[in-house]
Amino acid sequence: MGKRRSSRELAVRFLYLCEMNTGEWREQLDQYWERNPCQPDICSFTENLLEQIFDNKKEIDQLIEKFSDNFTLSRMGIIDRNILRLAVSEILYFKQAPPAVVINEAVEIAKRYGSDESPGFINAVLDKIRAELKDGPVPSPQSP
Repeated sequence: MGKRRSSRELAVRFLYLCEMNTGEWREQLDQYWERNPCQPDICSFTENLLEQIFDNKKEIDQLIEKFSDNFTLSRMGIIDRNILRLAVSEILYFKQAPPAVVINEAVEIAKRYGSDESPGFINAVLDKIRAELKDGPVPSPQSP
C-alpha cells in the first residue's frame, strides 16, 4: 500500500473514532498516534488532511449534502460520510492528485471499510462534485 493510501486510511479511521468519542480532535490525535505509530511523512500528510477537514467541515458537509441527492449526512453511514469528507477536502484543498485519482482512492477505501453499497454511492457523489468543478468553482451550497 502506498504512503498516500496509508494516510487516507488512517484519516478515515481517525474520523470514525472522533464520531464515536467526545473531546477535541487534536487531543484525540495525540492518543491515536500513540496507538497507531507511523512513518513521519505518513503522519504528516494524515494530519494535513485532518486539519483541512476540521477547518472546513461546514463547507465540506454542505457540498456533500448538495450533491448526494437529498441524502443527508445523518442518514449516511459513518464510514461513507467520512470517506466523502476526506475526498472532498482533498479535491478542494490539495492539488497534488487529480480529482479522478482521489475519487478512485475513495472508492477503494470504501470497498475495504464500507458496506456493499458504499463504493457506488461514494463514486456517484464525488463524480457529481468533480463534474461541477470542471465547469468552474463549486458554487456555495446556498446558491440556487
